[in-house]
Amino acid sequence: MLCELKISNLALIETLHLDLCENERNGLVVMTGETGAGKSIMLRAIHLLTGGRGSAEWIRNGEANCTVEALFEVAPGNKLLRTILEEQGVDSEDALIMKRVLNGNGRSRMYINGSPATAKMASELTINLLNVASQHDHQQLLQPHFHLDFIDTMGGIWPQRKEFDKLFLYWQEERNALEQLKQLEREKEQRKDFLHYQLQEIREVAPVPGEDEGLTEERKKLKSAEALIQISRNSHRLLANSLLDGLTQIRKDMAQAAELDSDAEELAAEFASFGYQAEDLVIRLRDYRDSLVNDPYRLETVNERLNELQGLKRKYGNSLQDVIDYAREAENELQQIENLDKAVADCEAGVLQLEEDLCSQAALLSERRKEHAEKLEMAMARELASLAFHQSALEVRFGDHKAGAESLRQGGWDRVEFFFSANPGEPPRPLAKVASGGELSRLMLAFKCLLAKKDMVETVIFDEVDAGIGGEAAEAVARKIQELAGHHQVICITHLPQIAARGTTHFLVEKGVEEGRTQSNIKLLDPDQRLAEVSRMLAGDSVSEQTKAWAEELLAKGRSVI
Repeated sequence: MLCELKISNLALIETLHLDLCENERNGLVVMTGETGAGKSIMLRAIHLLTGGRGSAEWIRNGEANCTVEALFEVAPGNKLLRTILEEQGVDSEDALIMKRVLNGNGRSRMYINGSPATAKMASELTINLLNVASQHDHQQLLQPHFHLDFIDTMGGIWPQRKEFDKLFLYWQEERNALEQLKQLEREKEQRKDFLHYQLQEIREVAPVPGEDEGLTEERKKLKSAEALIQISRNSHRLLANSLLDGLTQIRKDMAQAAELDSDAEELAAEFASFGYQAEDLVIRLRDYRDSLVNDPYRLETVNERLNELQGLKRKYGNSLQDVIDYAREAENELQQIENLDKAVADCEAGVLQLEEDLCSQAALLSERRKEHAEKLEMAMARELASLAFHQSALEVRFGDHKAGAESLRQGGWDRVEFFFSANPGEPPRPLAKVASGGELSRLMLAFKCLLAKKDMVETVIFDEVDAGIGGEAAEAVARKIQELAGHHQVICITHLPQIAARGTTHFLVEKGVEEGRTQSNIKLLDPDQRLAEVSRMLAGDSVSEQTKAWAEELLAKGRSVI
């Protein structure tokens, strides 16, 4: 349950500290005040604690940030909540402190028991801590696609529904994969012929990695063959005749000089070495000259081969290695095409098996929903009777469908809609077409009361769910909320004096000006102040002694049943 709530710098609230369980564990906490006094700010604070989105505009003008902090008492029997806390690594015995800091740049930080947390963690926790029913929630009753959610919530069917949805999404993925395989099968002959053509083209050319680079060098040499032959001939003639003969004579002369003068020995040896090198160069130059061939036919052959290789690169890759890799991939794809029939058959069998499983699960879901729909109708009849709906009827009607794969969708194959009749003798009609605003409020209250009896949530917050209600219905709603407060902590923001008078704790929300600034304050009312507030709710500014007597009567009635 929610024990304490602290707020600072949120909208018109500068600072606030509420102790909500000072008197007793369960009970009805009511908050009243003029329209616009700031009651909705309380819901905004709760919204932030549940991990909802915040806005920098919510921060009190002139402040850097706003902070919302709450202390929850964790019931010993709430095993689900304790399991979630353990999974999230949150240490908690009997208390849970949640804190949200919203900064001026729009960013925020969440803390759980002093440790940083995510908005998702906060949402998972608070959904098991409190339930908020606002004056706009009854709009869900006007939308039939929400009605199935009510059935599954009341019947505790959501775990099975989530398992079904998980299998349903997998089935959709497999169906898409099957359709892709069938599309490939329809196109496989054309694709097969095309791949065979490409492979044949590559195999006929039979490229070798780096071959084009070598041929490019050879072509350059062949194009210059005539000039190279002429250059090498001239160079060989000069080296072999004039230069080599002179070097031979110099070598002999220097050898004779070395015999006559030892200082010439080193120089003679260098000339001898140089002469031998020259002879070797003559031989190499001759071999190079003799290797050169002016072969136009070979040049033509090289050009043709390079054109073939370039053609492959234009189609299949930037290099010959890319072309070879493409051929390998084409071979693999051809192999897959050859095995496509088996792949289609296997995938088709898998999809059919998934459809059978889904249909089986959808049938089980439908059976459970129909069982709980009957229970819901009976339970709602009792709840509505206690809310001044005399001889009203709420029916859960299931739409017709074929029990097959064509009817499957997320959530199963059930289409559910609530039908309602508020008056005896009138046939039930679709809820969205017959229920008034006040009737919708009471219907939603009945649903919330049924749900509160089933789940482990200890705190229920009602935000002006009494909209459009008056007279006998107002008294009935007040009794129902007070009944719920007998086994839950109920916080009710209300404009109805009948509800306010039944509260065990009464807070007044007021808006005033302090030091030139508008500010909302919340204060706990004592008995005299409470009498004055209920009187105001009854008659506004025209409070009379008769009004006060009526207010005292309401308060006495509230005390008598507590």
